[in-house]
Amino acid sequence: MRSKLFVPGSRPELFTKALAGEADALSVDLEDSVVDSRKGEARDRVSAFLASQDVLSSGKLMIVRCNAVGSPEFDADVQSIALPALDILNLPKTQSAADIKRAAEALGRAEARNGVTEPIAILATVESPAGLRSAAEIAAADPRVVGLQLGLNDLFAALGVDRTDTASVHATMLTMRIAAGEAGVSAFDGAYADFHNDQGFVDEATMARRLGYSGKSCVHPRQVALANDVFTPSGSELAEAERVLEAAQQACKDGVGACTLDGRMIDRPAILRAEALVTASKSHNSAQ
Repeated sequence: MRSKLFVPGSRPELFTKALAGEADALSVDLEDSVVDSRKGEARDRVSAFLASQDVLSSGKLMIVRCNAVGSPEFDADVQSIALPALDILNLPKTQSAADIKRAAEALGRAEARNGVTEPIAILATVESPAGLRSAAEIAAADPRVVGLQLGLNDLFAALGVDRTDTASVHATMLTMRIAAGEAGVSAFDGAYADFHNDQGFVDEATMARRLGYSGKSCVHPRQVALANDVFTPSGSELAEAERVLEAAQQACKDGVGACTLDGRMIDRPAILRAEALVTASKSHNSAQ
């Protein structure tokens, strides 16, 4: 999932256009982009969209960001959107493993009620000091969790940290990436609000990719192509990864645990990185 495009749940006129776009995933939002007085209306519109033939035949990865656990809207959100077309529930403001467990239980009940046979995954957004401190426990709290998403805007605003300070961004990204890695799930970068600043978006996305992130959220369609470009392996990267895998296969045949390629050690971590790169490339190509 190189790119995930946010679409406000209260803007149904944007749904079909976004569905036809180039984002790997469509993330319809019921939380911050919807005012309280329109929460119910947005929920109904998103539920109808998920049940539409356009979505069912699109092949697009479908995500919905619900309201936070403990909010007045949470249970109604999950009951309405836990439908066969929903691939991932994006859980905002995740503070602890207990939040994940409650969300997983709510999803289980809604799936049974709505006839959903494939478990809906959870993407947990880490956007508070407590969430960042507990990120590894959040990621490992339930098998439904497929990844952690970093919410820098809310996190930094609450702490008075300059959102444009690249050192702070890098440090926080690395902290969450290590937590996701400990649990064996993916890490996804959050939104870059200034959608007129293409270079700023690319710089932040490139930083995320170098830290092992799988993709980035987009708040405007113009950012989608930028994210896809940053997180798509280049031809030279793929060629190098394939060479690493070929060398590893030959070492295995020769009964050697580690080998060298062009004067550098090829060990298990290098092989895992190469496998991940090739797998990601195949996934992107098959989705096109």
